[in-house]
Amino acid sequence: MRDTRHSRLRLLPLLPLFGLLAALLLPLAVALAPPAAAARAAEPVRIMPLGDSITGSPGCWRAVLWNRLQSTGYTDIDFVGTLGPQGCGQPYDGDNEGHGGELVTNVADQNLLPARLAATLPDIVVMHFGTNDVWSAIAPDRILASYTKLVEQIRVSNPDMRILVAQIIPMNPSSCTGCAQRVVDFNARIPEWARTTSTSRSPVTVVDQWTGFDTATDTYDGVHPSASGDEKIAARWYPALAALLDAGPGDPGDPGDPGDPSACTASFRAVSAWQGGYQGEVTVANASASAVSGWTATVVPAPGARLTQVWNGTLDPASDDTATVSNAAWNGALPPGASATFGFIASTPATAGAPSATVTCTARAASS
Repeated sequence: MRDTRHSRLRLLPLLPLFGLLAALLLPLAVALAPPAAAARAAEPVRIMPLGDSITGSPGCWRAVLWNRLQSTGYTDIDFVGTLGPQGCGQPYDGDNEGHGGELVTNVADQNLLPARLAATLPDIVVMHFGTNDVWSAIAPDRILASYTKLVEQIRVSNPDMRILVAQIIPMNPSSCTGCAQRVVDFNARIPEWARTTSTSRSPVTVVDQWTGFDTATDTYDGVHPSASGDEKIAARWYPALAALLDAGPGDPGDPGDPGDPSACTASFRAVSAWQGGYQGEVTVANASASAVSGWTATVVPAPGARLTQVWNGTLDPASDDTATVSNAAWNGALPPGASATFGFIASTPATAGAPSATVTCTARAASS
């Protein structure tokens, strides 16, 4: 048998040397770690869906929105809230802050929000709140004062919070004949409130959830969204939320920066029309001072119309009268002031009037 004792003895004095060499090389190895290792350590963007039963009971638009974000590459996100999911028939991150029956005025008066913020630490708040207040005939001034208090509490929690606020969906329950008009009156006040409340550090962006939403087909009781209503709500949140995610945490963007909704403008024109349909065209323009790498447009045709075909873009139909169109591979990059055009065919009821559509867009910043 070969005697290895002498070999081992000769190696023993080298062990301290190897230990010293490893200690010297360890800082170098850390310094040379690939950037991906640092990126993996980054925290996901924490998004709080905030509101009442429209948001949380079960609020399945959150499931639709979550999966649309995931499928389009926004995977480093975390929906947060002190409430968990309530079904919806598809996998999603169901954490939320949508408390059924709550009034935003009560949440403000009773200071309920700070503890919920402290427990979840969101970076972005997505708020559809006030339906129960409107139902209760609370004056818009008082509801908006409560909005202001919540925003102040949100900014105490995070001075860089980015806030999306909905013009709430229509309401027309049989037990509240005045609700429909009260929603219209309240929504009309929200843009000016947001303009005076928004700051460059903590922007407040209004998302129109009212236009194109039909209580007869998009709710099951005149108040709460049905499956088609969930699709419409998610489609409206998506471009505004994607713009904030593109801007990055702590970077709300200056007016006109790519990723800011104001950096992208969209216009519609009817090319031709016939009984039962029409051809439309949308022009998307980069209104910022920087190049953009892509854009997403939301098209809301008149009630009853539906986009059935798109060219020079990719159609993501959300419901009968709301659609999201993303740039094609060849027309997404736009220098400042440049524009791209996509066309579409829409089907309409036989009794439809002149073609019309509401169009908005957001742009993605080009990589630096």
